[in-house]
Amino acid sequence: MFTLLILFQGNMDRHHYETFEKFGNDTFLLHLDNGRAFGRHSKDEPSILAPLKQCCRIRRSTWYRLRLLSLPQYQLSDVMRSSLSHDPLSSVAPLLAEPHLAALDRRLAAVLQTVSGCLKQQSEKGGDEVFYEDLDHLKDLFASAD
Repeated sequence: MFTLLILFQGNMDRHHYETFEKFGNDTFLLHLDNGRAFGRHSKDEPSILAPLKQCCRIRRSTWYRLRLLSLPQYQLSDVMRSSLSHDPLSSVAPLLAEPHLAALDRRLAAVLQTVSGCLKQQSEKGGDEVFYEDLDHLKDLFASAD
């Protein structure tokens, strides 16, 4: 989900747009990315989660991966630190400062809390439509191997 990637990066300008009006009334949308990804580790923008809060839908596989990345042995910050250590530039300087890595874990907790809120809201309504079931094909795959 693109919204989650934007949130983890803290790229607060990514969900805005500008219009280009140089040639008069023939305007068009111009989506700018001002390079603010990982810009402010201490500031989280909760409005980035609006699509998730409004739709309350997430792929089950994404939910499982996010929950896995919240476990101490697979913490998102540790996985990212390990991955970045393989980049040739990491020998010159860290690609992400420690406060940015800590922000990943904090933002992940916000996503998990949002989805948990969706689950609670759906259970109160008697529905079960938070997860998009994208793992059903695995059941068939493993069943045919038996």
